[in-house]
Amino acid sequence: MKRVVVTGFGLITPLGCETERVWKRVCNGESGIDTISKEDYRIFRSKIAGECSDFAPENYIPVHEANRLDRFVQFALAASIDAVRQSGLDFEKEDRNRCASVIGSGVGGLAEIETQYQRLIDKGPSKVSPFTIPKIMPNAASGNVSIHFGLHGPSYSVGSACASAANAVADALQMIRRDEADVVITGGSEAALTKLGLNGFSAMRALSERNDEPQKASRPFDRKRDGFVLSEGSGIFVLESYEHAKNRGAEILGEILGLGFTSDAVHITQPDKDGTGAARAMTLALANAGLNPDQVDYLNAHGTSTTLGDIAETNAIKLAFGPVAKSLAISSTKSQMGHLLGGSSGVALIFSLLAIRDGIIPPTINLEYPDPECDLDYTPLTAREKKCSVAAANSFGFGGHNACVVVSRLK
Repeated sequence: MKRVVVTGFGLITPLGCETERVWKRVCNGESGIDTISKEDYRIFRSKIAGECSDFAPENYIPVHEANRLDRFVQFALAASIDAVRQSGLDFEKEDRNRCASVIGSGVGGLAEIETQYQRLIDKGPSKVSPFTIPKIMPNAASGNVSIHFGLHGPSYSVGSACASAANAVADALQMIRRDEADVVITGGSEAALTKLGLNGFSAMRALSERNDEPQKASRPFDRKRDGFVLSEGSGIFVLESYEHAKNRGAEILGEILGLGFTSDAVHITQPDKDGTGAARAMTLALANAGLNPDQVDYLNAHGTSTTLGDIAETNAIKLAFGPVAKSLAISSTKSQMGHLLGGSSGVALIFSLLAIRDGIIPPTINLEYPDPECDLDYTPLTAREKKCSVAAANSFGFGGHNACVVVSRLK
C-alpha cells in the first residue's frame, strides 16, 4: 500500500489568506470573528460571522474569470493555487491522467442561488444568468480546479456537511493508496455567509447570539457557550504518493496515516450525546494508521461551541482514548475561526500539520469558564509548546457524519 504525503497547502480564512500569517495569529489567540459587515444582514438573531474580508479573487485569477465563479469556488481555486505553488509541482512535467481533484463542500453555491432567484422574481426569466447552474453546482470547485491546472484524472465533489473536507481527503488518500493517481488536490471550501445561510442556522438556534462581544462568541467547551459562529473559507492540500514526491525532490510537509468514518444514525442535526459513533471514528482512524491512543500527541477537536456537540465530543474522546484521554493535548481552533462548515476539516488538518511542524499546541480561546462536563485538556486561552509527532483532527456533520483523520511528520 502506497504511503501518502502532503507537499502543499493553502488557506483562505477569516484570519487571512497567507498560511504562515494565519497560523501565527491562531497561535497568538487572535479571533477572526466580528460583527457582520453587511448592514442588511443584521436583522437576524445572530449578527456576527467569520468573514474572509482580506480575500481578493483578482489576486489569483483574472476578474472576468472570477465573476463566473461562486465565492466558494473562488476560495477553493485560490487555496489550490497557493497549495500547488508551495508544492513546487509543474503539471507540464506530470502525467495529467494521474492527477486528480476531489474537493468537499457542505452547501455549494448558496450565494448564487439567492442572487439568481431574486433576479427571477424581480426582473423575470430573461435576467437569470446563463452561468447560474455552473456556479451553484457543488462540483464546481473540483471542476474548476481541474480545468485551471489541466488535470485529467478523476474530478468530483464530496458532500457530508461539516465533514466534507475530511471525506474528500479520505477519497484522495484511497485513490493514491490504490495507485489510481500520483497527485490529488483535495480539501474543502464553503461560502454560506448569505441571508439564507445565516438565517437558516439562526432560525434553528444553532448560532451564537453574543452580538455585543463577537470575538468572544466562539467559545468551545466553555459553560457560557451559546452556539457556533458561521464562517467562510477554504483549506486545500496537495497529496502525493511518497515515491512520487521523493522522486521529484519535493519538500514533504507531513504524512496522512489513517482515517475513520461512521454515522450516529440518531438525529439529522443533533449528535449522539454518548459520543459512541464519534468515538468509533477515532478508533477506526487509529487502527487504520496502525497506532495506539497513547501515540497521538495532539487532537484538533471539532469543538464548534454548541451545548450538545461539545459534551458529545468530550464523551467520545474519553471512549476512544480511554485512560490517556486526560493527558491528551486538545484544542478547538474554531474558537478563533468560527465554523467553516464543509471547509472546516481542511483548515483543521492544516493546523494539525503546523502544530507538528512547530511543536505548538494552538489554544482554545475564550475558554474562561470550563464546562464541568467538558473536563479534558482543551488548552485554554494560550498556546503552549509540546513536541508533536502525530496529530488527529475530528469533524462531525449534520446527518450524523463522523470523521477523524490522523497525520504525522514524515518518519
